[in-house]
Amino acid sequence: MRHLRLAALSPFAVALLLGACAAPREPAAPAAPQPSAMHVQLLEDVRILAADDMQGRDTGAPGGAMARAYIIGRLEALGVAAPPVGREQPWEMQGRTREGPKTFNGVNVIGVVPGRRVTDRYIVVTAHYDHVGVNDGQVFNGADDNASGVATMLALAADLKRQAPDHSVLIVALDGEERGLLGAKHFVEAPPVPLASISMNLNFDMTARAETDGKLWVTGTYQNPAFRPVLEQIPANGAVALAFGKDTPQDTGEDNWVESSDHAAFHRAQVPFLYLGVNYHPDYHRPSDDFDKITPSVFISATELSIASFRALDRALDR
Repeated sequence: MRHLRLAALSPFAVALLLGACAAPREPAAPAAPQPSAMHVQLLEDVRILAADDMQGRDTGAPGGAMARAYIIGRLEALGVAAPPVGREQPWEMQGRTREGPKTFNGVNVIGVVPGRRVTDRYIVVTAHYDHVGVNDGQVFNGADDNASGVATMLALAADLKRQAPDHSVLIVALDGEERGLLGAKHFVEAPPVPLASISMNLNFDMTARAETDGKLWVTGTYQNPAFRPVLEQIPANGAVALAFGKDTPQDTGEDNWVESSDHAAFHRAQVPFLYLGVNYHPDYHRPSDDFDKITPSVFISATELSIASFRALDRALDR
């Protein structure tokens, strides 16, 4: 707080000030807690990525390029370096559309944060930035799917810059998930570091709308059981708690998420994985998946749980 210099004020102003100081006051109401800079930025990232002018962030479309430019700008503002192979990883692959197969040109975005204890082993943190674009004249903004996961990943990147991780971390915004996990498939086929040096993949996809059941689901501990006791120690954050499942042989159809997002490409390449995401909600893959449907406190809790999960895994790996 800056202190006023009385000598610099007029006599009238000094009298008013002293009178105000002497006057009896009502007890001040407790100040409402102010949102942290991280929380403000988290919501701003989702709002921008899910805005109408991004046109649904389709792979190969102008909206996808706009989203990519925004993510690159955020990584550079955070001081997250590009790996030696470069910030962008372009690819060309055949993917799915409602009209049938089509060739897509996509671009993954990569950043690296060096580890302080194990520099030659990597945790690959992923979130896809694409969505399904414009269909039948309606923009599918994909606020939860997956502007939210990208925002959570950027919040983690900011946290890693404040306190370096034990292991080196690759921050990867993947393209083409909605078209068949294309960017993830290319990443594991042409990784910027040897695949054998990747300790695990942690994938964020839909991290905002946990109010459906109060859970941020962790999928992959059935396949990688050593991870579960590490995360079971993390307490609930606000109204959101970690839950484990959707990965066993008894989980069928839409209730099995082992192949449901980019982590599947890592799993197929025999890289240990975990997927963090919320349950289905009525706006999933609909044009109504908009920013204003997100409850800030719920999204903040889920993101803080995601960061706590990363930190616990980072500490436990290779011990």
